Amino acid sequence: MQEVDDTVVPGSVYLVDVQEKSTVIHADKDSSIVLSPTPSNDVNDPLNWSRRRKMVQMICVMIYTSAIGIGTTVLYSILQPISNDTGIPLSTLNAGTGYMFLFLGWGALINQPLALTFGKRGIYLLSVLGNTAMCLWTPYIKTEGQWIASKIVQGYLCTPVESLCEVSIADVFFAHERGTYIGIYTLFLFGSNYFAPLIAGFIYDGQGWHWVMYWAAIINFGSLIVLFLFMEETNFTRTSSEASECVDFSSSGDKDEKSSSGSPSIPGELIGTSKTFRQRLGLFNIRYASNKMLFTMAYRPVLMLRFPVIFWAGFQYGTCLVWYNVLNATCSLILSDPPYNFRASFVGLTYVGPLIGMLLGTCYSGWVGDRFAVRYARRTHGIREPEDRLWLMVVSLLLCPASLVLWGVGASKGMNWSGLVIGMGMISCSTGIGSSLSIGYALDSYKDLSGEVMIAVILVRNTLSFAIGYGITPWLHMGYQNTFISAAFVGLAITMSFLIVIKWGKSWRIASRKRYWTYVASSGFKY
Repeated sequence: MQEVDDTVVPGSVYLVDVQEKSTVIHADKDSSIVLSPTPSNDVNDPLNWSRRRKMVQMICVMIYTSAIGIGTTVLYSILQPISNDTGIPLSTLNAGTGYMFLFLGWGALINQPLALTFGKRGIYLLSVLGNTAMCLWTPYIKTEGQWIASKIVQGYLCTPVESLCEVSIADVFFAHERGTYIGIYTLFLFGSNYFAPLIAGFIYDGQGWHWVMYWAAIINFGSLIVLFLFMEETNFTRTSSEASECVDFSSSGDKDEKSSSGSPSIPGELIGTSKTFRQRLGLFNIRYASNKMLFTMAYRPVLMLRFPVIFWAGFQYGTCLVWYNVLNATCSLILSDPPYNFRASFVGLTYVGPLIGMLLGTCYSGWVGDRFAVRYARRTHGIREPEDRLWLMVVSLLLCPASLVLWGVGASKGMNWSGLVIGMGMISCSTGIGSSLSIGYALDSYKDLSGEVMIAVILVRNTLSFAIGYGITPWLHMGYQNTFISAAFVGLAITMSFLIVIKWGKSWRIASRKRYWTYVASSGFKY
């Protein structure tokens, strides 16, 4: 392990060249934007791919996210018919879903290191193939044990959708544009979860619940073919990190600290030979880490939970998932009972509200967030701090409690269904904002270990979701009005914690820098 400059603050990057440092690499469209991380001069470096090639890769990641999202959540609106047909209690069906979410998180301790060691492309394809098999198995399940087992296996097989997609995005896009694509990923992650119940209701009404799963399997298998042909490997052995790309920014007033920037020398022409189409179809044909590193990546994410930034990001992300789960747990109950009496297909149609809300929330936190970060960096001597984006959570601070009150109190008072759909959309919008900003904050803070960072974040998120799953039903015994008023205050308090992170987040990163750069050095980066 080589010597590390542990004075560099993780996540603080020189993003806007207000100091006119002529040696740093700039973006093509805006000459003032510094490219971070700095691309190598290798033609096969994903950061050097053409815009079209990057977009094809992004589309493939979104196809994967949608296929897995549909396969894992399409059952939400038809659990009661499944219970009636199989005799499996509704409580067991819900428990199986809880175990699936738990293994979607903890399964990453195995799947993620394998992907970072042997290649992401192969893991993605195996995941979609496995999800196809799980969807085909579900109609033949007859016992409670089979149901629980199928959900555990499905959760493990589908872990890349929770923790690997964000890393694939970070592999391809630079710091000044990453938020937009994280927002798009969040839209497809949650959007597919809202879209699945919508189509499931109509399929159930026309063909029965077995065909709901068969169609999910067909969608997944079709996605498998597309991904096999067009998804590329984004693993790349990089010989530099943020620490090796650092420059002093004493003009900002912190003379004892450094931030990362572009490389001190502008690279020349790209070297090497671009991979052929046939070479891009290869699976597990390159090894990117040693066996020792593979084992290290399996346990180090748990150690990284000691970093307050990572734990907070996971907790905030998990809280967003809690409100999503609460909405799913109560939507069918509320809208299928008097005074609404909606049938399954109409309950599914109400998820148009959350889809629109998620679109607005992720556009705001992603596309708007990138531009906000650049503008804010211009005011701070070109330095982008990961905490800068968190100011955008002010909107979520207002939406979260208001939406929960509108949904719960509105349902208890028999409000017109259109008001409830607006409440669903507001909950979804708040979820999208909080989720994408939390993911982006964690990745921006510790980019060089993005794969392990996302494992740690998802461990917190999904464990919280699993725990809350057991508390939703007793909580609802308070009545819709009291339940959601209390939920609104809890949501307000947790969302407000972003103000604490804005104030002390950087000091947390400074405190973690020695341990973090030691981790980075042991991962093979050269300084």
